[in-house]
Amino acid sequence: MIDGREDQAAGLRRLFRKAPPTVVAVFSTGHAAAQTAAQAIRRIGSQAHRVLVLDEAAGDASLAGVWGHAPGGDLLHVLDDRQTLEGLLLPVPGLMGRLPIAAVAMALPLLDDERRAQLLTHLQVLQRRTRFMMIHASVQALDPVSPFVFAAPRHLVLAEASGRGATEAYACIKALAAQGAGSLHVAVARARDRADARAFFDRLASLVRTKVGIPLAWVGQVERDDLAEPLLHHAALPQEAEAAFLRRLHGWRHGIAAAHG
Repeated sequence: MIDGREDQAAGLRRLFRKAPPTVVAVFSTGHAAAQTAAQAIRRIGSQAHRVLVLDEAAGDASLAGVWGHAPGGDLLHVLDDRQTLEGLLLPVPGLMGRLPIAAVAMALPLLDDERRAQLLTHLQVLQRRTRFMMIHASVQALDPVSPFVFAAPRHLVLAEASGRGATEAYACIKALAAQGAGSLHVAVARARDRADARAFFDRLASLVRTKVGIPLAWVGQVERDDLAEPLLHHAALPQEAEAAFLRRLHGWRHGIAAAHG
């Protein structure tokens, strides 16, 4: 744990000593967004193993219904000692599990230093046990941006190959770009075949390049391709990027100031 009495920099150095997992914020679009997100995450689990889902989407947008989880429970309750971390982690076949974080994402700017340190310690414990940490978010998390999405070094948009999917994917990418997300990863779902998926991506990438001015990185077709490999090896310095996740969460108050200053 981080001792509140010790030098903050020393505490953070100790917290980030172990190489952390790949952290990706995932946004799904289209008529079956939750089902597409679940399929993509399960596919990454089969390819990369030990995937933990931090689900900050609320209500019908969450993955609770897809995976048969009862509503209720949140990482915030662990900070209040109402639940244990192990008791809150919900089972998902083939994955490490699903952890609801919608409430703690909203409350994070209001947490005192002790609870903020406690949150980071819990996340660091989870990171030691997983290879991929997937933050399942909704487009609504971008207005305003959630701290977990802000802190994630990678962003994956699952674009359904439909008119609705294209419209929602473009809006999501535009909002992420406005938050300084840089290049974004895109996987295409529900296309007729790989050629149709690639053609859909090329049209979306061209539109984004012209109107938004950022590149999109092709990940593949959700139903057929290895989605883990492009996410693991896209960044030149992945360990540094992933280590930044908890640091950015820790400094979220400064992130708000920077975003609105």
